[in-house]
Amino acid sequence: MSSSTGDRKNGVPATITSIPLVDPHAPKADPSIGDLVKDATAQVSTLVRAEVELAKAEITRDVKKGLTGSVFFIAALVVLFYSTFFLFFFIAELLDTWLWRWAAFLIVFGIMVLVTIALALFGYLKVRRIRGPRETIESVKETKEALTPGHDKPEAPRPALTTDPSGW
Repeated sequence: MSSSTGDRKNGVPATITSIPLVDPHAPKADPSIGDLVKDATAQVSTLVRAEVELAKAEITRDVKKGLTGSVFFIAALVVLFYSTFFLFFFIAELLDTWLWRWAAFLIVFGIMVLVTIALALFGYLKVRRIRGPRETIESVKETKEALTPGHDKPEAPRPALTTDPSGW
């Protein structure tokens, strides 16, 4: 067993350089304004991070519940979708009692095509109205202009555009 200079036989040094007699994390008795601002900033930062983590955890939990519930809705829609085949087959067989069989099935097919066309038209009319996030785009443009140096100066008049932008 080797021992360094000044060590006792049991390995404990004969002298101790320093022992902290105060808690380094304890608040100072008379903190300066800078220390108070630094502590407040650190605490607010910690609080904001904790709130963000809590929000993430809650949103993740709710999304998982929503996905689980949506799986059941999707399964129900799939069963309903496949059940419509039997409904249309039933209607064709019912019409078969008064009409020729081929005419009954042709009528059911025609009704299905008309319903498909009507639903596609309604879908197209709804999608055609989509214009994008206009208010957000306008807000971003205003923010960009506000942060641009000299935005409050009057604008120079712009030359009138001709019908052909190439200038010909």
